[in-house]
Amino acid sequence: MHQPVQALPSEPPHAVVFHGSRGRFWKLVARGALLEFVTLGFYRFWLTTDIRRHLWSNTSVGGDPAEYTGRARELLVGFLIAVTILIPFYLAYFLLGLEAERLQAFASVPLIFAFLVFGQFAVYRARRYRVTRTVWRGLRFSMTGSALAYCWRASLWSLLVALTLGIAYPWRQAALERFKMKHTSYGTLEGRFEGRPRQLLGQIWWMLLLAPFALVLFVPAPFLYAAFRAAEWRWWISGIRIGEIAFHSDLTRKALFGIYWKVVGWLTLIFAAVGALYAGFIAAAVLRGGQEPSEVEILAAAQSPAILVGIALSYLIAGVAAGAIVRVYLSRDVWVRIAATTSVLNISAADDVSGQGSLADPLGEGLIDGFDMGGI
Repeated sequence: MHQPVQALPSEPPHAVVFHGSRGRFWKLVARGALLEFVTLGFYRFWLTTDIRRHLWSNTSVGGDPAEYTGRARELLVGFLIAVTILIPFYLAYFLLGLEAERLQAFASVPLIFAFLVFGQFAVYRARRYRVTRTVWRGLRFSMTGSALAYCWRASLWSLLVALTLGIAYPWRQAALERFKMKHTSYGTLEGRFEGRPRQLLGQIWWMLLLAPFALVLFVPAPFLYAAFRAAEWRWWISGIRIGEIAFHSDLTRKALFGIYWKVVGWLTLIFAAVGALYAGFIAAAVLRGGQEPSEVEILAAAQSPAILVGIALSYLIAGVAAGAIVRVYLSRDVWVRIAATTSVLNISAADDVSGQGSLADPLGEGLIDGFDMGGI
């Protein structure tokens, strides 16, 4: 078993530095959100690519920035291929629904199971795509391994997590990270994962116990989830090894509290505004006659074509705005916070490395988009 890597006395840890401007990122996301609205969502492939290029290129390790070489057209092609894979599942479910409601309810069980299984397949393929499009010091990362092998491992571990009410979660994450890092390399430097499940369990066990109460009370939920994510990020980063290069995270449990609560606040404000707008539309319609409306008139006004079109556009705008908020806070701000608390040990091990590996296809990214599981 590998022992934790220590920094050499002559080589101090190197900080991960993010140089990007928040204002510039806001402009990038605002422009992308507008184009998403105009193109009914199809611009998201280009926006995702622009966001990754911004984050990668503004993140430096040892003074050298990373580079993202993926292209939006690849994501679009991957999505179109994924759609052809997913259509038969949706079609079978629809036809069973036409045949009998009872059969549709029965079909929902294997359909959900198939989505969960294929979702894990997509997660692995999407990660492989992003890894093989990441370049540092002119050398590309590579990733191999079977997505099907990862898929059945992830599915069985997820079943065990459900049966143990979450207790097996750290063991699941450690096993899957070992599989992913075993097949990840930077040139000739092979990756591995040394995070121990008990370390993660020791940090999150009380969160698992409080999770049901937080979901019911809601107010503690963002705090609890932010603390959970921070603990998991710190454990994951500190467990990564690439050859003799090691990573260390000082991310505190409270580091993400403000970010998650800002997201909750903005989303609440956005959808409250949509609700108020909907109520205003109905009020304007029913009071046009100058008399107190009946319940039938109010219901008819709420279902009028003009009101429905207006509210549909409002929800579309709200959805685009919510997407922009999520990208700024949960993509950019979380990335920056994590980078600021991460350091790299023994970076000189990457000084004499040769390249190897090949580019992965974008199918995984397309499946991720098809399952609405998109991420950076």
